[in-house]
Amino acid sequence: MQLRFLQGDINAPRGHVILFTHSANQQRVFAVYCIVIPIKFPLSKFLPPILAAQIPPEGLQEATRANFVPIPPGLEEVESQAFLETLAELRGDDLCEILTTINPDDEAVRLTLPAEAGEVYAALYTRYAEEILRAREKAPENVINEVPLDDLDVNDVLGSILSDRDRLNELTRLTGTARYALEGKDKRLLQETEQQMRRTAKPLPEKYRADELIKAALESGERGRKLAQLYLDRSYKLVEEQYNDIPQLEREIRELKASEGA
Repeated sequence: MQLRFLQGDINAPRGHVILFTHSANQQRVFAVYCIVIPIKFPLSKFLPPILAAQIPPEGLQEATRANFVPIPPGLEEVESQAFLETLAELRGDDLCEILTTINPDDEAVRLTLPAEAGEVYAALYTRYAEEILRAREKAPENVINEVPLDDLDVNDVLGSILSDRDRLNELTRLTGTARYALEGKDKRLLQETEQQMRRTAKPLPEKYRADELIKAALESGERGRKLAQLYLDRSYKLVEEQYNDIPQLEREIRELKASEGA
């Protein structure tokens, strides 16, 4: 399941999104609104006792783990994509296209697709929210208190406290985003991701060869994907001090470059 952000930032989701897709002939548009629930609660609170008693415990537990709600539960037809773009801008919502098409007569797909897309969006939001919360917990008190919230650059706060391993974890995530943008030919997302990668990598020591990693991550095709993975593997071996494994990775990097005439 892939989402394309038309409004909002894949690296900083707002937690509320309009999800949409098209019919196979691209003539019709179907949408759903999705909210990531900020406070977890047991589903049993909203069920009459007689009904809750008939649902197996594992069923209730599975439902409770879901942290998002599609409203309505199924995709509904709307007048146009332009209408959704205006609506999302007016409300301050994220707007994401589900990168698949549907058969409007397939009711099952119209019900299951919002759940699948919502799960992807909720995962993106949850990861972002956890990063911000961790940053605020670790940041010196004066960093948060002395800077107006509207002027606070979250990336700068994160940058001041991240370890080398944290930076590599973030570069791994951003590498995945870059590959996603390349596959979807999303130039805006690719440019934003490159900026974030360079900002994240800037404080790293030269030994990690972060510039080469970023170059590989931004290169289209299988060669770029493999090179980026090799550079990431090499970096993790360095941070874990597993130096004996590095020569083999260096050989693989050289061979891959040579095989493509690089």
